[in-house]
Amino acid sequence: MILYINSCVRNDSRTHKIAKAVLRKLGGEYTEIYLPDKNLQPLSSEMLEKRMKLTEQGDYSDAMFNYAKQFAAADTIVISAPFWDLSFPAILKIYIENIYVTGIVSEYAPDGSPHGLCKAKELIYITTAGGPYVSDYSFGYIKELAEKYMGIPKTKLIKAEMLDVEGFDAEKIVQDAIKSINEDF
Repeated sequence: MILYINSCVRNDSRTHKIAKAVLRKLGGEYTEIYLPDKNLQPLSSEMLEKRMKLTEQGDYSDAMFNYAKQFAAADTIVISAPFWDLSFPAILKIYIENIYVTGIVSEYAPDGSPHGLCKAKELIYITTAGGPYVSDYSFGYIKELAEKYMGIPKTKLIKAEMLDVEGFDAEKIVQDAIKSINEDF
């Protein structure tokens, strides 16, 4: 199963446009989670307490674990996240906070080292930036989580940058990104 995590809030999102090209190239059906429409909340003290109690009991039947189970079961994960204010949209961080469940997405060895439990072999991260793109604060974070904590062995970045800088042809940059997907993917 391909899981598409869409954190693009604009109807005419250039990031989503590139992501759709990736999904077409991957072929087959996919499940989309459009994060702006979900009622995801940052973990509160009460939510954390409930989650800790249930995970200690090994009880993952509560609906609060549904996104984590879906994420862990995916074969391929595609994330679309525009680069805003030197990172990705906050709703994506809230999603990650909600899915990172010990016993579903990862586990820890007695020495404290993480071991990922996700089935996915690849995570593809698509982003666009109005100016120069700095991956440290977005893709770098996702790559580290995927590979070191979630057990996803391969991550790939697809980007289009300089889209809002005078003198750069935004449409051509986006089309070139899509063309490279069709040629090199």
